[in-house]
Amino acid sequence: MSTPDPRQRASALQLHGVLAHWSECANQPWLAPLLDWEETERARRSLERRLRCAHIGRFKPLADFDWAWPEQCDQRAIAELMTLDFLNSATNAILIGSSGLGKTMIAQNIAHQAVLQGHTVLFATAGQLLGELASLDSDSALRYRLRRYAAPDLLVIDEVGYLSYSNRHADLLFELINRRHEKKSTLLTTNKAFSEWSEVFPNASCVVAMIDRLVHHAEILAIKGDSFRRKEALEAAAAKSKKRKTREVP
Repeated sequence: MSTPDPRQRASALQLHGVLAHWSECANQPWLAPLLDWEETERARRSLERRLRCAHIGRFKPLADFDWAWPEQCDQRAIAELMTLDFLNSATNAILIGSSGLGKTMIAQNIAHQAVLQGHTVLFATAGQLLGELASLDSDSALRYRLRRYAAPDLLVIDEVGYLSYSNRHADLLFELINRRHEKKSTLLTTNKAFSEWSEVFPNASCVVAMIDRLVHHAEILAIKGDSFRRKEALEAAAAKSKKRKTREVP
């Protein structure tokens, strides 16, 4: 792609004063560095704003993930998700596995990469998202919040399945998934197989339709094994025990 000429760059930056006096500014030696400074600073501020609005939180980089620990974890498939190609086709990504296997960490890394690549992202737990939507007491406030959650290029809904929800919660999640279906990508982590979602949303009539839309265009990755947190706790306990025994040696 060809580099935009200086006037196009100034227009994109909305430097109206410079544009109004273009004949005087075009050949000035300070114009090129001024455009560079403005573009760099605006890109930096845009990144900071998108990171702040994404609410990803603190996380470990994927380089620290112990790929050898889970019994089943498709590293190549996760690497493909990190390329963000799935965003171009509004494909969803669903990570399924029991607690403590790194689903949230993986989702945070993908979300962070999406922000770095210029995408809008919003990260929320299912409890936060559904609790906020269900607490709204006016139709206008609910419509506004639904638009907010429907808007990002990537919406991450973490920890579906750790709590059970009412029919209203189920209806709200269905409405959100339906608004994003085939338009924007949703990344969802869950500790429940889809066959068990009737336990998460008991008696909700929309569960089948919700799952249908989620998986219609989706990368579904299962992670199996024992909890990383349990592994770390056992290792820490063993280290403390060894340290105590060393101190007891006369």
